[in-house]
Order: sequence, then structure tokens, then C-alpha cells
Amino acid sequence: MRKNMKILFTNTALVLLSMGTLLSSCGKHQRSEKTGIAYNDKNNGGYIKFAQTHPSPGPGLVAIEGGTFVLGGSADQDVAYDYNNVRSRKTIASFYMDETEVSNQDWLDYLHWIKTNFQDYETYYNALPDTLVWRSPLSYNEPYVDSYLRHPAFEDYPVVGVSWDQVQDYCTYRTDVTNENILQSKGMLLTGKQKAKGQTANGTAAAGATATGTSPTTPFNTDMYLNGQYRGPGVDGKGMKIDLNAKAPAPGTTGNTKVRRPAIMEDGILKPAYRLPTEAEWEYAALALAGNTQFENINDGRIYPWNGLGVRSPQKKTRGLILANFKRGLGDNGGVGGYLNDKALITAPVRSYQPNDFGLYQMAGNVNEWVQDTYRQTSFEETDDFNPFRGNQFTNKRLADPSKGLYAKDKFGRPINDPAKSGKKMTYAELMASQQAQQGTAGTPPAGAVPNTGGITVGNAPVKSPLTGKPYNPDQRGFADTVNSSLYGTTTLVNDHSKVYKGGSWNDMAYWLNPAARRFMNEDDASAEVGFRCAMTLVGAPEINTSGKPHFSVKAAKAYKPK
Repeated sequence: MRKNMKILFTNTALVLLSMGTLLSSCGKHQRSEKTGIAYNDKNNGGYIKFAQTHPSPGPGLVAIEGGTFVLGGSADQDVAYDYNNVRSRKTIASFYMDETEVSNQDWLDYLHWIKTNFQDYETYYNALPDTLVWRSPLSYNEPYVDSYLRHPAFEDYPVVGVSWDQVQDYCTYRTDVTNENILQSKGMLLTGKQKAKGQTANGTAAAGATATGTSPTTPFNTDMYLNGQYRGPGVDGKGMKIDLNAKAPAPGTTGNTKVRRPAIMEDGILKPAYRLPTEAEWEYAALALAGNTQFENINDGRIYPWNGLGVRSPQKKTRGLILANFKRGLGDNGGVGGYLNDKALITAPVRSYQPNDFGLYQMAGNVNEWVQDTYRQTSFEETDDFNPFRGNQFTNKRLADPSKGLYAKDKFGRPINDPAKSGKKMTYAELMASQQAQQGTAGTPPAGAVPNTGGITVGNAPVKSPLTGKPYNPDQRGFADTVNSSLYGTTTLVNDHSKVYKGGSWNDMAYWLNPAARRFMNEDDASAEVGFRCAMTLVGAPEINTSGKPHFSVKAAKAYKPK
């Protein structure tokens, strides 16, 4: 009995000793591998080492593991003889993409948000889809003009009638609302209910707070928040993190002794911006060749987002059904009454048919989808082989107070972006001079000078194109050229406002279902056959599923112990 008690006592002591050692080690601060300085210690300046994370996708998105593929490789014919999608091997970085097309309900949420946050009707009107896209002189589509967007029967159908420009604003809205909701769920921002009570970060009513709280007059904006320009009473939540770099209030003064800070990029809490996918990303995701790949060998190519050369299901239970929503032939939008082959005459709900091997619904048919690229016939040949994209318009955020790094904001509370003036980081003196020039304090052009819309100047005189007399900027990417003689001369339907859309629609023949097929439309135009889905950049390691795959073992860095 005594022996058993002794063993039990010894084991208990060892367990307690182990727990003490573990707790002691947990209490020690991790040190820099290169300098040995302790991280996360408020007594040495508050050097912070943030927990490394691999963030999850934002709401509505699925992960797309990147890799190499042949852009334009699925095109089996060039029916227009326009040499438009020449095969070219490219590599796509891993990213996130919407599982479905954006629906009418999603857009109605956006309209409701605008109505709630802005009082002017102009903002709401500019965000309305053009429902007149359904109107045709020789077709009775007038009921869709009135009902397609708003009737609950169509709430899960893809939104149409939205221009490329409108989609850009939607992406900004979605980014900001998503990040605001994340911060509110973590208690780092006050919720609407808390704002209405006028609460502050310590949970009490703010001094001078009214029934409507003390919130900013503009909606939440991610960039403004990260720059420290969206905070204060009526905004900050009590769940904010402790600021190791801030000094606590002096002894004897009132207030919380722990100074707190808003979330920053290094916390890894906020999601990257929602955006349109690039053309190459969209085509890669539509093909989904990952489903036909084993040990880097692609066992079968595709001309549609599914296997095989046909457009009908080979499965026993669904044999013969059309695999996407498209136009089978002239005058045949859905088959014979009593047995509709694709179950749709116009658009179909966004969750229809089978998803492809990436889990994406309707990457062929239903509606064409806007992508981010500016159209050029030769893009496949000319773009870089890693993350190919055409349409970059590099910008910098305008500073309202350069000495403090505060952004200038527009009436929506968003940063004002100006065209980038340099291809590399400017010196501080150059930055100050650039900001003064943008604010109009660096002098004005002489009287009678011709306005220069983005072109280059010699002295104060803009350089004009020898072709048309318009300002001309020989930018190496070609996006800023008012006239680009390397295209078609001075008269062409292709310009910097021509944006690509892909995927085929309910009113297109099967040829346009091919992921490599591409068309373009002006960025402020809309159609009953064009919708969109969003994407998001994936940060961190590109491999999505690591289980069952070989990996090299890597040793952790040796802990530094000062002597």
C-alpha cells in the first residue's frame, strides 16, 4: 500500500513539475532569431511578433489551388478567325473565387446598404442595375424589366444589367461590410445596437453621446480603418487588443490602465479585398484540371468545365440532361414543354447543375461573367507568364496630411487614389513634392495651355500624338495611351474601356461555353446575358490540401538564450 502511495505521489509530482515547466516556458517571451530581442514585451519597446496564420476564405468563396496551365489551350476552333486566344503556358497563383455567381438577392443587399448609409438618391440610382437590358423591340420581355431584379421568385437568379464599373463599387462594398462584420464579431468594433446606445470601448455610454451614438458620418472603410482614421468613441469596441507600444495613463488619473488599439494588417484578422478575377484566373478555375491531375500528370484535357466532348450528362440517373444553361439552337432556349432539357428558358438559379472539380457552379452558361482585364487581341501572347493580367492602372492614395500619413477621403469616406507617378518608392522629399503638386500648390500651367489628360509634358506643353493631336503617353504597358498606333490606327472599337467577359450565357450557343472563348464590352455597358462573380487574393502558402502529400521536414529555429 505504501509502495503504491509512493508511486502515486511521485507520478503526481512529476505531472505538477511538467505543468509548471510548461507554464513557465509559455510565460517566456519568444526572441528574434537575428537580434535576440524579446518579442511582445512591453518593457523593451513592445516589439511584436504576430501569430502566423493561413487565413480562411471570405464569405461565399472557395479556395482554388494555383499552378501551370495552357491559357487558351481548351479552344478547339477559331470560328471567327480572329486569332484571339493563342495558346500560351502560364502560371496562376492560388486564390479564392465565389462558389456561385452574384445573385439578385446579393445585389439587393447592396442597394439596401446604400439606402441605409447614404441619404442622397444619386448614389442609390447609380448602383441600380439597368433592367432595360431585357427590353427588345421585337420581343415581349417587358415583364422581366419590372420583375427580374426584385420579385422573390428570382432572388437566387444571377444579377444582370450591371456594368463593369458598377461591379467595382460592389467589390469595395463587399470588402468593407465583410471586414466590419468580422471586427464587430470579435468585439473590436461596436455593433449597430451598441452604437445606438452610445457605448464606448469600456462598455459605458460615451460622454455627450446621443441616442444615435457618436459614430462617423461615413460608412466603415477597410483602408481608412487600417490607417487609423476610423476609430474613437462610438466606434471602438472593448474587444480591441492591448497596445504594447502605448503608455498607460499616468498614476492617479482616471481611465483604463491598459491602452488598446484597433486591428492592424499584421493581426491577420481582416480579409483582402474582394475583386473581379483576372481573365487567366477565371479560365484556370473554369477548366478545373485539378480533377484530372495525378502526380503532376494531366490525364485528360477539357473543352468544357466537365470531362468529355459532349454537353449532355452520361450518368444513369441524369442521362441526356444538358449540363449547363445555354441555347441549344436557334429558337431553342430550353427544349420542349413537358420535358425541358436544361430546366431554364432565361437564366437559372445560381446553384444549378453540377459544380466543377473546384466546386464552382455554372462556370459555363447561365450568364457570361465580367473579368478584370482590359481587352486586347494579343493579350495571351504578351502578358507575363506568372499571374498574367492586362489592365493595371497603378495608383497611390492621396495624403490629406503628408506629415502624419493621413489619407484624403471622398464623400463616401474612401481614400482618394491618384495615378502613380513613379515606378519605385520615392524619397520622402519626392513624396512631399508629389503631394503638393496634386493639391495644386506647386504652380499652375501658363494661360492658354492645352489640358494634358494623363500625357507627358515637355516644360508645360503636352506632347501630342502625331496621329490625332491627342495627348499621348508612351507607357510601357499601353494602358495609358490615348492613341496606340500598334493596334489598329486611329479608329477602333478596342480601347482602354473595353473589358473582357467569358463563360457563355443562357442565350449563347455551346461554342461560347469553352473557357478559352472571350469577348469584350465597354465598361459602362450592361447586358441581360452578363453577370459576375468575385475573387480574392490568397495570402501565404499556395498549397490548399497538404494531407497525403510528401513534404521535407524542417527544423524549428533554435531558441536564443542570452548569457
